[in-house]
Amino acid sequence: MQSPLLELERQFFPSPLTRINEPFFTARKVELWLKRDDLLHPIISGNKWRKLKYCLHHALALKKTTLISMGGAYSNHLHALAFVGKTLSLQTKAFIRGEQPAQLNPTLRDLVENGMELEFISRSAYRQLRNFKAWDALPDLKSDAYWIPEGGATELALIGVGEILAEINQDYNVLCTACGTATTLAGLIKAAPKEKQLLGFAALKGADFLNTDVHALLKNQSGLAKNWQLKLDAHCGGFGKTTPALLDFIRDFEQRQQIPLEPIYTGKMLFALYGLIAEGFFPAGQKIIALHTGGLQGKRR
Repeated sequence: MQSPLLELERQFFPSPLTRINEPFFTARKVELWLKRDDLLHPIISGNKWRKLKYCLHHALALKKTTLISMGGAYSNHLHALAFVGKTLSLQTKAFIRGEQPAQLNPTLRDLVENGMELEFISRSAYRQLRNFKAWDALPDLKSDAYWIPEGGATELALIGVGEILAEINQDYNVLCTACGTATTLAGLIKAAPKEKQLLGFAALKGADFLNTDVHALLKNQSGLAKNWQLKLDAHCGGFGKTTPALLDFIRDFEQRQQIPLEPIYTGKMLFALYGLIAEGFFPAGQKIIALHTGGLQGKRR
């Protein structure tokens, strides 16, 4: 009999590459392609599945029955984890940043409906949880429990993210992704050929610390590549914040391309990327691939 995890994995197929056509791309002599990881699965879309996949294998190999993690009130990571837990008949628990709202938002309602236990904690206590990186590092962790740090930021997550590269069957010069914890960026850096350039677009303000976090995630990689950089000015005022220009861009993009975006990650990345192309940041002749990291459930407010 096939295990529930293998049955779940059978639902996933390589996501397609879609060319994004704009007149000014032709004028700048660059190509932009979108890796549609939003199409991986209707619930566990994008990099959420990539990062969770091998953590789940590890937890089940250790015969753990409870998955514990952390996130904000709109966390795509927790949304995916709660669904996975229910699908695999595992208990799930999450520490949620901030006070419990009088009325749960759609994301939190989904977590509860999928059986996740929620514990709302102060922002200072939440920051302390970020210190615990290993699966067994959380203080007072019960013997049946497995800890997954914020955003699934583990070395095992890098393996799943790296599998994206095996699905790209055409040449390219630059690979781009939005960044929350920058785990996805780290996984792409680890897997990508050293002649490729990688750009991460931080979704939060004051995110220079992500440079340190990327190095920490890649600590076991000898000779860390120098072919990557973080763009720190794509946050539109801060995590979860928007501007009229960003929302106009997303609406226009969706109408022209018939591809849905959310304003937290992929929308901000593409908004910034369009700006870089327009200003001539990329040399003529370059092919750019941007990763759609899914998380479309975050459009609900």
